[in-house]
This record gives sequence, structure tokens and C-alpha cells, in this order.
Amino acid sequence: MFHRNIKIVLAVLIFATAIWQFTESNIGNGIFLIFLSLIPVFLYFKNEYILLAFLKLRKQDFPGAKNWLDKIKNPETALVRKQQGYYNYLNGLMLSQTNLHQSEKFFKKAIELGLNMDMDLAVAKLNLAGIAMSRRRKMEATALLNEAKKLDKQGMLKDQISMMKEQMKKI
Repeated sequence: MFHRNIKIVLAVLIFATAIWQFTESNIGNGIFLIFLSLIPVFLYFKNEYILLAFLKLRKQDFPGAKNWLDKIKNPETALVRKQQGYYNYLNGLMLSQTNLHQSEKFFKKAIELGLNMDMDLAVAKLNLAGIAMSRRRKMEATALLNEAKKLDKQGMLKDQISMMKEQMKKI
């Protein structure tokens, strides 16, 4: 994995080589190199390891997704801000199965850094509401559930939210 600035430098170098190929009358090579220079630019905004972790999560392969996330050694330097949010979001999802205390830290940091999609933000807040409810913090859990309900525009989390509200009545 490359540092995010190295990806941009690599794209600029490939683009400069494409311009040189155009001046040498190698139009085909120049066009190919321009398309090739788009790959590091794409990977600057969408980290390859996070994409692979999402693919593993779609297959419900939590250990495989955790393996891909562990390959990111220093997320602060390797990832842009939104990618750091998704890195923490994915780590929170992994740890929510085993360690609620650590997953709470990851979800809070993911919300702080920001997530692109409202659905991901709703899932993070729903998980935080579940953690708050398990620790008997009813006011915090209610506020997080209301925020998750506002963010869930497609109604995909409607059942989970109503189930958590029913459980909160017992507290």
C-alpha cells in the first residue's frame, strides 16, 4: 500500500509520460497511459483495501474483511478523511460481534470523521444506540435511535429500530 501522496505523484508521472508519448507520435501509447494514470487517482479517493474489505463483508466473511483492514498500517497517513471514517466504521462492525467497548470507540470516531452515505451513518448510530442501551444509558440511546430513524430514508432499518424501541421500554 502506498501513501496517498505517492499515488498522486505516480499519476502525474504516468500522465507526463503520456504527454511525452504524444510528442513522439505514439498516440496509442499516450492514450493508454492517460487511462492508466486514472487508476492511481481513483485509488487516492477509494482505498483498495477498504474496497476489498467491503467485498468480504458482502459475503459475510468477517475474518477475511478484518485481514484486509489489518493491512492498513497507519490509516492517518494512508487514507483521506472519509476513508478513515470508513476504516473506523468497518472496524466497529467487526468488533461489535465480540467487544462492545472497543466498537463504541470506532463507531464514534467514524461518525466524527464522516461517512458518505446516510445509510452507513444510520447503521453506526443504531449500533451506538444498542451499545448505550446495553449500558443502561436510555437518554443517549433514545437520541441515537431518533437520529438513525431520520437518516434511514429507505426504511431498511425500520424493523431493527422498532425492535430496539421495544427493548428500551423494558429498561
